[in-house]
Amino acid sequence: MTRSPLRDLLVGLFVLVGLGAIAYLSFSVGGVSYNGKGGLSLFASFDQTGGLKPRAPVVIAGVKVGQVKTIELGKDFRARVGLDVDRDLKLPVDTSASIVTAGILGDRYVSLQLGGDEKLLNPGDTISFTESAVILESLIGKFMYGRTGDSSGAQPNDSNGTNTGGAEKKGS
Repeated sequence: MTRSPLRDLLVGLFVLVGLGAIAYLSFSVGGVSYNGKGGLSLFASFDQTGGLKPRAPVVIAGVKVGQVKTIELGKDFRARVGLDVDRDLKLPVDTSASIVTAGILGDRYVSLQLGGDEKLLNPGDTISFTESAVILESLIGKFMYGRTGDSSGAQPNDSNGTNTGGAEKKGS
């Protein structure tokens, strides 16, 4: 069987196109992007990040407008989250940031709710109004162990439905 230069060229081009497609998909899935212009760097402090990760989306009304750049412990022992959002956005100074979950067990992301102030946030400013992540495990634990704020004063019942008032049932 003889080698054909045209067939070798076509196989080589096919391999290069395949490698290019793999590289493109790797960068797309990894969240690496370059849009040619710098973003607006903002900061927000939270009591609990609840598993928020760098490169998590920052959204306004469900539309991705940026990503989480850094997460570090601030001097006040709160999580200081650096956000990189689209420079063209005009965000009022009373904008609020919340850490929310995509679905019941989904990834965390930062949601921005715009305020109505005339003054705008500048690069490096801190968002004053924040709402930390709700930790599902913490809520379940509070519910299961009765720390839900029940002030009815109800006492536990024995197996017959008799109010024991917390006393042990004496044997028969």
